[in-house]
Amino acid sequence: MPTSALTRYTKPLAPTRRLVCFPHAGGAASFYRDWRRCAPPEVELIAVQYPGRENRVREPLVATMEELATALAEELLALPPLPTVFFGHSMGAAVAHETLLRVERSGATHVTRLCVSGRAPRRSPRTSARADEEVVAAVLALGGTHATVFEDPELRELLLPIIANDYRLIDAYRPAAGTPQLRAAVHALTGADDPQVTPEEAGQWRAVTSGRFALTVLDGDHFYLVPEAERVARAALDPELHVPV
Repeated sequence: MPTSALTRYTKPLAPTRRLVCFPHAGGAASFYRDWRRCAPPEVELIAVQYPGRENRVREPLVATMEELATALAEELLALPPLPTVFFGHSMGAAVAHETLLRVERSGATHVTRLCVSGRAPRRSPRTSARADEEVVAAVLALGGTHATVFEDPELRELLLPIIANDYRLIDAYRPAAGTPQLRAAVHALTGADDPQVTPEEAGQWRAVTSGRFALTVLDGDHFYLVPEAERVARAALDPELHVPV
């Protein structure tokens, strides 16, 4: 029986709000573990665990966005409805967006905001899958949590297939033509020196919603949110969609 995709890092007795976080390519739910320090006591903090890693290590990796987002939407829709924010970083931004499209398609209205971090809404297509060394080079160029694992042969052997799978998934992903606008508000966040997305490209998320939109640019590179975790979590949970200062 598959393990739940949802890892709860806070479990309030009577939660009034929920924050659901989606990891980057090669990432895992534990990337958001420390956000529990930033969550108010009434907020249920959940991080998504993609198959093939951590507590889901025995499950096969998922090859397509369609399969991944559909499964996540089904599990999230089974939760008791609470005012909810989705937050996704890098690949997680696209996964969160596609999951929310399916949630809204079901008629649910309790997800009130999508926070997208470190990614533009549309990317130029790749004509071929990346070789392993290209994946390694891409990860090293971005820095962050996986940059050192390739120095250890055992860790490389364990983690490279997961990272490469996620890169293939996101490289092959293209938003469907005629995708409807979201009803939920959208907040785009990015690092000022992110080599993968400019602030102008992050601002293109404005087009995916008929609701409110905000753009926040913080100091840092692609993984700006690691040192800025408290500010980013606070921005995600801000009920007025303010830009943090």
